[in-house]
Amino acid sequence: MSADVPFKRILLKVSGEVLMGENEYGIDVNTAQRVAEEVGSVANLGIEVGLVIGGGNIFRGLSGAAQGMDRTSADYMGMLATVMNALAMQSALHSKGFSARVLSAIPMPTVCEPFTCPRAISHLDKGRIVIFAAGTGNPFFTTDTASALRAAEIGCDVLMKGTSVDGVYSADPKTSVDAERYETLTYQDLVVQNLRVMDTAAVTLARDNDIPVVVFSIRTPGALLDVAQGRGKFTVISDE
Repeated sequence: MSADVPFKRILLKVSGEVLMGENEYGIDVNTAQRVAEEVGSVANLGIEVGLVIGGGNIFRGLSGAAQGMDRTSADYMGMLATVMNALAMQSALHSKGFSARVLSAIPMPTVCEPFTCPRAISHLDKGRIVIFAAGTGNPFFTTDTASALRAAEIGCDVLMKGTSVDGVYSADPKTSVDAERYETLTYQDLVVQNLRVMDTAAVTLARDNDIPVVVFSIRTPGALLDVAQGRGKFTVISDE
């Protein structure tokens, strides 16, 4: 790893909605291919990459529960949606020539490997991109929390959250012209200012394990590669 690459191992969290591209739902193959190519380009720097993809492009547990569905069943359906996205990303990575493995918190050996921490670290040590699917394997926990948990378990230097905007703002920049963009924040700032970047459980896990969170725009081509090298536009959340 070269001196200008600040991280050895990262966990990248991407929302399922990113994979929709310009569609209203589902997976846009071209978008999945673009994201795969960018993830692979980061791996080519010598950085070990873990990846968590949400399932909101296919099914969102909270939305199902809000419509009267049992919350536990709805959350499990959301977890299965993340497995579908993980398999799609694995396929996209393989088509670009990158080695990837899907590890699921819900055992389904016919489809992918079951998650264990030693297994994940072994794959990373061999230069494979590891895609963590099915969240934590438990209802009532978001994929943000799963991302922070996996980042802590496998010893990541940073948790990167790819969103639709280039950092954290004081308000939604799409609807508020006065929204202020932050270069840095503390974990406490997120709670005090009610900045809805990650849920409280995820923030607590990141803080307690001293894992900085970097928020950037995954929709901007090339942004991931820039951020992985400490360049570009992003917001850093840490205790400092």
